[in-house]
Amino acid sequence: MLQISEIDFSYGRRKAPVFEHFSLHFSPGHIYGLLGKNGTGKSTLLYLMSGLLRQQRGTVLFEGTDVRLRRPEVLQEMFLVPEEIELPHISMDRYVQLNACFYPRFDYEVLMRCMNDFDLDPKAKLDSLSMGQKKKAFVCFALATGCRLLMMDEPTNGLDIPSKSIFRQMVARHITDDRTLIISTHQVNDVAMLLDHVVMIQGTHLLLNRSVADISAAVRCEDRGLNEPTDDALFVQNTLHGHAVVVENHDPDDETPLNLELLFCCAEAGKLPLCLTC
Repeated sequence: MLQISEIDFSYGRRKAPVFEHFSLHFSPGHIYGLLGKNGTGKSTLLYLMSGLLRQQRGTVLFEGTDVRLRRPEVLQEMFLVPEEIELPHISMDRYVQLNACFYPRFDYEVLMRCMNDFDLDPKAKLDSLSMGQKKKAFVCFALATGCRLLMMDEPTNGLDIPSKSIFRQMVARHITDDRTLIISTHQVNDVAMLLDHVVMIQGTHLLLNRSVADISAAVRCEDRGLNEPTDDALFVQNTLHGHAVVVENHDPDDETPLNLELLFCCAEAGKLPLCLTC
């Protein structure tokens, strides 16, 4: 679906490069988690993929078409929910009237269902909403577009606990096998149960690019008490009650839930097993 090939990008000639010879492929029908430290280029990558930024070298292709061309047939198939949202002084109803026409598969029933779930008033002026409400409104519109590629930058920022749960239910309901969702986030616990593929980036290279199934078959994330041994651990992190550890999984049929924060620290330390390294 989306192919990033050998791209270089920096914000000006005198700035350190954000990406150098960076390549990545996104396939249809998956929910990707794009994880990394602040400043590693997660948001930049989303803007490059949507054609809003232009790399200095290499290509970003959506179904074989260069996204920098901003062709209508490509734009109608992708939608970006940015981390910070500025919306005009119009109601959601009016916003939909003006913008839904750009998306041939826009589904008004999906929009209204999502807005009802979030308890949003379609008559309220968008610019008067709180940050969390703006994020909810934009997520509702994004899911209703019918786009095959959705990109969301920190979608749960500004959402309260019940709204985060509603967000997960919405995504699970509306991201079908013919759609791809890429979520860039630091709030990994908010979205971990949705993801079926994890991409971790550090600096200008990939730390991890594997399906959740592959990761779970290769490693286990466990909590151990203070007196329990950790000699078999690939990575150990101290906790209030003992240790959180990453160990090799010698029984792929016995999987444990992934602790993505712990897994990221393990990957950053270079302690992942060879079968998972990029």
